[in-house]
Amino acid sequence: MRLIHLPLAAALLLSFAGLARASDADFTLKNKTGYQIDEVYVSPHSSRNWGHDHMGSDALADGDSVDINFAHGGQACRFDIQVKYNDGDKAEWGDVDLCKYTAISLFWNAKTQTTRAVGE
Repeated sequence: MRLIHLPLAAALLLSFAGLARASDADFTLKNKTGYQIDEVYVSPHSSRNWGHDHMGSDALADGDSVDINFAHGGQACRFDIQVKYNDGDKAEWGDVDLCKYTAISLFWNAKTQTTRAVGE
């Protein structure tokens, strides 16, 4: 009798594991730029609208991190990310597969005047 239920239990566990993986686009944003980030936007890669600012009235100081949790439609993985610094400058990255990473670290390169995003 136990052996009959074991395959069913295994199938249920695998299906739940698949669901957890499918909605795994939430991530931690780490600010290693040397500057304060005031706004963070994440939108589906296919969208032309950035949506709402995930920071709200908060800001992300240099050296700090924030968990970015957002509605992403279950199996969606590819997103565009935009940050806006407290001086008004912006940086964007397109078509980022957020299901591959649990964290994104941002680094400022003074020589090239660009922000680099590194998935972890």
